[in-house]
Amino acid sequence: MQNQQPSGIINPKYCAPHNVDLAIVREVMTLADSFTVTDVNGKTVFNLKASLMTLHDHRVLLDAAGEPIVTLRRKVMTAHDRWQVFRGESTELKDLIFSVKRSSIFQLKTKLDVFLASNTKEEVCDFKVKGSWFERSCVVYAGESLTIVAQMHKKHTVQSIAFGKDNFMVTVYPHIDYAFIVALILILDEINQDKRQAQN
Repeated sequence: MQNQQPSGIINPKYCAPHNVDLAIVREVMTLADSFTVTDVNGKTVFNLKASLMTLHDHRVLLDAAGEPIVTLRRKVMTAHDRWQVFRGESTELKDLIFSVKRSSIFQLKTKLDVFLASNTKEEVCDFKVKGSWFERSCVVYAGESLTIVAQMHKKHTVQSIAFGKDNFMVTVYPHIDYAFIVALILILDEINQDKRQAQN
């Protein structure tokens, strides 16, 4: 693990040589869920834009200046809840960066397998996400290893309860692309919302 090169999956500029702590705030009172991602000082790093036309199937992650970084798109008619993430606002296969699918259809705790676009055989995942959606916590691992690259936990504040906001804190480990981690957590949240709706 020494001399680790920055793992710029989306862009090397989102890799830092130190831990990066981010807050993900979801506005739950709006018609379409909107997310804002800030650093520890409250400065906006990313925003998530949902299209009202395709409410849950198509989302665009924007940087602080409003420029599209990636598009998150659910692949319809797949048993394993498959999501694809493309560069910019593209949904063309040539711009595919990575895809995410549930490890199995029936799960108590959510487990997601992440495959980079270059991993076409998909025999072994490049990253794995394991999360308990009751506790709103998750851990991202490198491949099938126990090497943790990021962790998320829910943050309760008086304001979050009063103003209909959901707060998550994410710690991204050194040299890991934090835009990539944010995209994973947003997909995890979508899958968990689907689970909750299916149970109601």
